[in-house]
Amino acid sequence: MAGTLVKQLRFDNGRQFEIVIANLLYESVDCIVNAANGGLAHGGGVAAQIEDAAGPALTAAGNKIIASRGRIPTGEAVLTTAGNLPFKGVIHAVGPRLGEGNEENKLVSALLSSFRIAEEKGWSSLSFPGISSGIFAVPVATCARAYLRAVREFFEATPESSLKHIRLCLMKGALLEAVRSEAA
Repeated sequence: MAGTLVKQLRFDNGRQFEIVIANLLYESVDCIVNAANGGLAHGGGVAAQIEDAAGPALTAAGNKIIASRGRIPTGEAVLTTAGNLPFKGVIHAVGPRLGEGNEENKLVSALLSSFRIAEEKGWSSLSFPGISSGIFAVPVATCARAYLRAVREFFEATPESSLKHIRLCLMKGALLEAVRSEAA
């Protein structure tokens, strides 16, 4: 796969978690995760890049979900089409904002929800970006703990899952260093 491998963690049954410096949109995986808000409005950052690349089908699918069930609660995730992107789907994980309280557990919940969606679809690989660490302002140390905890909890709870390869795609910076330290 493309990108620069920073750290790889191996788990039973050939499962692995990779921390990479890479562009999420160019991953060779079954699905990607979007750092979403509860209204599935993709105003900036990674979310806007995904929406721009996916095209109107992704936006329409998100609007349909919101129209039928309302805002997505923090800690949950939903699936839409990938539109023009080469993935089987885009999973929208709603992470917490700083100040909501219990941010680490809510972030773990959002990621676990994402991983379960991929597993339910029978997909084997998934890539996710930094979630809640940007405009949601959750401290990078909290995010790093949550990312690693979610992957470990998922792999421990689902040893026979179809989802065998999870990648965290980041850019150089404080979040990458926090995740690298947490994974050591």
